[in-house]
Amino acid sequence: MADGAPWRMVVRTHGGPEVIEREAFDPGLPKQGEVLVEQDAVGLNFIDTYYRTGLYPADLPLTLGSESAGLVAAVGPGVTGFDVGDKVGCASGLGAYATHRVVPADRLVRIPDGVSTQDAAAMMLKGMTACYLAEDTINLAAGQTALVHAAAGGVGSVLVPWLRDKGVIVIAHSGSAEKAAMVNAEHSLHGPLEQLADAVRDLTRGIGVDVVYDGVGKDSWSASLASLKRRGLMVSYGNASGAVPPISLLDLSRGGSLYVTRPTLFDYIATAEELARTADRLFDRMQRGVVKAVIGQRFALADAADAHRALEARRTTGSTLLLP
Repeated sequence: MADGAPWRMVVRTHGGPEVIEREAFDPGLPKQGEVLVEQDAVGLNFIDTYYRTGLYPADLPLTLGSESAGLVAAVGPGVTGFDVGDKVGCASGLGAYATHRVVPADRLVRIPDGVSTQDAAAMMLKGMTACYLAEDTINLAAGQTALVHAAAGGVGSVLVPWLRDKGVIVIAHSGSAEKAAMVNAEHSLHGPLEQLADAVRDLTRGIGVDVVYDGVGKDSWSASLASLKRRGLMVSYGNASGAVPPISLLDLSRGGSLYVTRPTLFDYIATAEELARTADRLFDRMQRGVVKAVIGQRFALADAADAHRALEARRTTGSTLLLP
């Protein structure tokens, strides 16, 4: 935790990493139904860059970040279930790039024993994303097949072992041989996206996969569709290479009556009950060792701009933490 007066990293105008600035602020006392958290760690995610550039709308100035963990510093009126000193995590809303954060109590989850605040901050958003992708968007059965893009990245490094624990056959794809070597899957591929669909067809005896999990977006869209089996499901959950361009429904017909969904985590944790259930499933798998927080790099929170540059240049692996 940071010493001294509270401070945060804000964006006052959309643009590159250089627009992220540090400023002192007063988080104030928590109001009805709120909790003040003194933060240990903040998770860096690609969605942060979407808000910074304006791809995702938000009022300016804004404090970036959704994912963080720390200790309860104060509770507001009407809050039950949390006490000062409790270890908690949050992966909702904005405002995480700060030493202190006021959060609605129904958006907090208790971090269990055996899971550190750094591991929780590294896993909350990515891990809960992997949870809803693997369990809720489509509940694949043992023996079915999935193609996972960016398999060495934040979500991919959690999604691959989660699926394999279910008995799903995973074909992983990464952006380099070095990253592919880090992925433990039935098949770990790398190389040009233009060759990916042919490789997937070869591995599946010409059938294709049941589902593609694609957080890359524009660059991988065509390869993903071409990798699906008849009536397969395309799960496009991110835009790391840019937003997917407008599509023709006839392309889905020609590809074999394909399905497409563009989900977002927050529609799967919209209620306190859904949030708790998703977090419980994640922490269960962390405690059982099915998935692990792979923290590839740590940056000081004050160096958030450098962390954004590394993320956008694909120089990161696993999860990245910003430490107040």
